[in-house]
Parts: sequence; C-alpha cells; structure tokens
Amino acid sequence: MKNGARRTWRLRLYVAGQTPKSIAALANLKRLCEEHLAGRYRIEIVDLQKRPQLARRDEIVVIPTLVRQLPTPIRKIIGDLSNQQKVLIGLDVLPGEPEA
Repeated sequence: MKNGARRTWRLRLYVAGQTPKSIAALANLKRLCEEHLAGRYRIEIVDLQKRPQLARRDEIVVIPTLVRQLPTPIRKIIGDLSNQQKVLIGLDVLPGEPEA
C-alpha cells in the first residue's frame, strides 16, 4: 500500500449494546490498532441499540461489523476481530511490510 504508512485510519465499529462479542471486538480492535497503527487511527463506536437507523443507512446486516472509512476504499469486516491475521489482511494493514 503506497503512502498508507503515515495516513490516519478512520475505523467505525458497529455493535449492539455490551454483548460479549461486541466487547471482544472492541478489545481486539484496540489491541490491533495499538500494535500496528499506533498514533495513526481513530475509532468510532456506533451502538445500533441506541441508533438503529444507522444500520440501514450504512448497510450493516451483521454485528459486530468493522468499517474502514479511511484510507479508501471502504472495507468491512464482520465478527469479533479475534483472527488478527484475517483482520490485518481485510484492512490492508500488513505487518512487516516495507515502506514505499
């Protein structure tokens, strides 16, 4: 990924209350971001129990869902984010990738 090494990553995590999967997804996301995007990310949490209208608007059909808003293109990852390698590939953050 060219020029992505210094970008700020905007991530939005859709959850439904404080379910075990939602809590795990947030913890896994924070850990992954600190390890691979330290100082270069922003996480927004959207609780669909409080704002259900956003599910339709943002085309969220399963929760938890992580949406990478920036850098573009938008990418979505479904689940508790426990498979770190799958999440890194899905977000296009590859550990150990040489900087361009």
